Amino acid sequence: MKAAALAIAASIWVKLALSLSLQHRRDGTAARVVGMTTERRHVANPIQRDRLRRRGAVAAGLANEETLYFINATLGTPPQSLRLHIDTGSSDLWVNTPSSTLCQSRTKPCSYAGTYTANSSSTYEYVGSYFNISYVDGSGASGDYVADTISFGDNATLARLQFGIGYASSSSQGVLGIGYAANEVQVGRAGRQAYNNLPAQLMADGQIASNAYSLWLNDLDANTGSILFGGVDTGQYVGQLQTLPVQKQAGDFSEFLVTLTGLQLGSATLADDLALAVLLDSGSSLTYLPDNTVETLYNRVGATYDSSEGAAYVECSLARSNTSLTFSFSGLHIAVGMDELVLDLFTTSGKRPQFQNGQDACLFGVAPAGSSTNVLGDTFLRSAYVVYDLSNNQISLAQTSFNATSTNVLEIAAGTTGVPDATAVANPVSATQGLVILGNSNTAKSAAVPSFPGTPAALAVFVVAASVMAGWSL
Repeated sequence: MKAAALAIAASIWVKLALSLSLQHRRDGTAARVVGMTTERRHVANPIQRDRLRRRGAVAAGLANEETLYFINATLGTPPQSLRLHIDTGSSDLWVNTPSSTLCQSRTKPCSYAGTYTANSSSTYEYVGSYFNISYVDGSGASGDYVADTISFGDNATLARLQFGIGYASSSSQGVLGIGYAANEVQVGRAGRQAYNNLPAQLMADGQIASNAYSLWLNDLDANTGSILFGGVDTGQYVGQLQTLPVQKQAGDFSEFLVTLTGLQLGSATLADDLALAVLLDSGSSLTYLPDNTVETLYNRVGATYDSSEGAAYVECSLARSNTSLTFSFSGLHIAVGMDELVLDLFTTSGKRPQFQNGQDACLFGVAPAGSSTNVLGDTFLRSAYVVYDLSNNQISLAQTSFNATSTNVLEIAAGTTGVPDATAVANPVSATQGLVILGNSNTAKSAAVPSFPGTPAALAVFVVAASVMAGWSL
């Protein structure tokens, strides 16, 4: 897609939570938590990445070469170093091999994330030649399922962890999918029984007590954040965690779908009668909502929508507004400030592009979903502390504490009430829109496609500058 560069990505450098803070169970004994700290790094073109992630039911959500959050890990014996993109929207660990056509190309695109050579590892085990993951546009990877030793952090190690090798691929980054087993390629495409992916295997090995983890992305300008397998950090959010049920998709728990019940901009209600399934996806840069709701939002904030880009642009000064976009979930509210929704764009000279009226132009972090899944991506997730509880099919949310300096890591215990400091929302609403129920699409798009305002002449200079900067032809 022809879009301008945007600095909103991050790398996760692995570190056990023992180094983060004093950890304990609620009874005072030592906690079993595996944690990671995060560090931001800048990459370009989130809209293109998100477009590739708009997938059908069969494809598990890979990111393309402009991925977001990484861990440092090693695979095999002796260890081979990789950087793996953490993705809550998919479920397979997947890596490149150095002999693939992509990795052998002149620009060496796989050099940053690293590769894995099976025959160089004495602990490698062949599983089967049915790894095949794809986007709806045909990109993806195929090759073998194998098992080998993975190590990350100071001393976290799993033996015989199953993962995919992309002997043929169109993505230069490896992926660490940490979603539901039903979303594994082995299940959805090969029709086989599920295997233990990384969080499930951490629980099976007794390194964590429950198949659950928490994610704290911190704010747009922060350099650090964290993910904790098997734990929560009560210092990274305000108030109390509130728990929502995950919604089933086609009769199964396969993705992190919760019910959005309302949306408010400042004191103005944009939607208050929703029962909309939305996907919590750390691999999506932007947030995608029903077209008619987004059109109302754009009119309120003065956004200009470019249909050829599938994105909206606003004056950068909007980031200084005190207004928040508040998402409601059966009485639970998460407020997202405009400074988290107005995203920088830069030209090749390092300057912001401008509208013809001289005002700086920025990307707006909410886009229309069209007929695709409604997604709460990073423009929402940065403002929320999220606990993904796969063992109990629940999501717990709280308002994030940006740039928190205090830390208090607690173990997520086994059982239905294992998430500490969490209480269930009263009368949770079940989704009636945005789901696929037993093969029938129940989408949340409006009856007629809204007429978004097109790109006016005032934005033409900006679009040209963005395209030239990114090296695209018009």
